[in-house]
This record gives sequence, structure tokens and C-alpha cells, in this order.
Amino acid sequence: MSRVAKLPITLPKGVEVKTQNGQIEAKGPKGTLTITQPEGVALTVENGIAQFASNDSSKVALTGTIRAIVANMVTGVSEGFTRKLELVGVGYRAAMQGKDLSLSLGFSHPVLFVTPEGITIATPTQTEIVVTGTDKQRVGEVAAKIRGYRPPEPYKGKGVKYSDETIIRKEAKKA
Repeated sequence: MSRVAKLPITLPKGVEVKTQNGQIEAKGPKGTLTITQPEGVALTVENGIAQFASNDSSKVALTGTIRAIVANMVTGVSEGFTRKLELVGVGYRAAMQGKDLSLSLGFSHPVLFVTPEGITIATPTQTEIVVTGTDKQRVGEVAAKIRGYRPPEPYKGKGVKYSDETIIRKEAKKA
């Protein structure tokens, strides 16, 4: 069996995981997340510990994947996920307009990003963007979409980058 699937998930206080009608549901203080339970993967929850087992030998890898997804769901409904972005460049700014994010990225027009449901975007400073939410995949997807408007370029390092990202700089062309 998969090594990842064998690892138990310890549920924090206030978080419960249950299966019903072919769905795995994680409920906690920050909200509720659900995924469909694939056939051949069994979930048992006892004494605040969730364990996964594979009923079918061809579903072993899927069991490890589902275990990782449920572990992220448990973390999301208890603590939440955060992704920080930085704007590097002269005149690059971010500001909130209601629930939407307005970006000035050197284009002739401002870029307006509509915040999706379940995601919170904040701008502590004009050059910082903080994306938070309960679903790790959606937080990463929203951060990648914002970064995709102006990815960092390797010559001057200008653009939207993740706060923990390092940009490998290139040397300019020599005559």
C-alpha cells in the first residue's frame, strides 16, 4: 500500500470528518469542504484520527492522493491557507475596490480582478497582496491567476511574484 495512505490524519479540536452519500466532508471553524469519495477507497474515523484503506489493489495510488487532499481539507477548515504576492516595479500598485482587486501593472489600463467565492484578498500595502481561503487548490489558483497578469521578467525583475519566489536574473545583451 502507498506510504502516504498509511499515515493517519490527526483531527484538531472542532474539526470533524465524515462520509455520506459518496462524499467526504470536513467541517471546522472556518467552514466546510467536500469532495467525492472514489470507489475502492475506504475512510474510517475513530478517536479523532482518520485512516484510509484501499479495497482494490489498483486504487492504491488514488488512496494516497485522497488522503493528501483530505489532510489539506482538515488544515483548511481549521487554520486556512495563505499565499502572499509582491509587486516589483515602478508604478506597480494593488488596491481593493470593494471586493475586487485593482492592479496597475504598467498597462495602459488598470486590471480588475473579481474575487471568487470563498477567497479573501487583502492589500496591506500598495505592493503586497495576500490571498486567503480554506481550499488550498483555489488559493493557489487565484494567486497564480493574479501572478499571470504580469509574471516577473528575468532582466529587471519587474512583475508580480510570490513572496518566497526568487527570480533568476539574466545578464543584458552585450554589444
